[in-house]
Amino acid sequence: MIRGLFTGRFQPPHWGHVWAVRDILREVDELVIVIGSAQFNYIIKDPFTVGERIWMLREALKEGSIDLSRIIIVPIPNIENNAAWFGHLRSYVPPFQVAYTGNPFVAMLLREAGIEVRQQPLYDREKYNSTRIRELMLKDNPEWEKLVPKSVAEIIRRINGIERLKTITTGEAEPHKW
Repeated sequence: MIRGLFTGRFQPPHWGHVWAVRDILREVDELVIVIGSAQFNYIIKDPFTVGERIWMLREALKEGSIDLSRIIIVPIPNIENNAAWFGHLRSYVPPFQVAYTGNPFVAMLLREAGIEVRQQPLYDREKYNSTRIRELMLKDNPEWEKLVPKSVAEIIRRINGIERLKTITTGEAEPHKW
């Protein structure tokens, strides 16, 4: 059995992610999807909580007819020590033989650890890009909804994600001080 690894922040998950998972599953028997930056939320780059991202990603994969019995979703918090990153990653996930990433830095760290790295399938990266989707949401441009599965758009509406983004970007979201 070949188990692959696919990393991302999924802020939010979009069709490009779903299509990449579909294509990766043609090469591996099982796929571990790592949701990185798990500890970050309510900030411009990472507005959604890890729980919300897991929920969105599962619904997106179901909507994309992905067999969830072949998927393991693992949230992993970042660490600041890049040399220790692979050991940190390995402590959170089951063994895997190949990793898929579009991030050259992540690819370097994985290769240095002896992992086979393959380029993740990319689909019109200019269009299917979480940063762009968040920007469209902030501009009240309904085009963002075409870039994500309907289930993801519904969850974002349900959690008031657009209002959250707008509040964060206006600087009104200050860290809670005890």
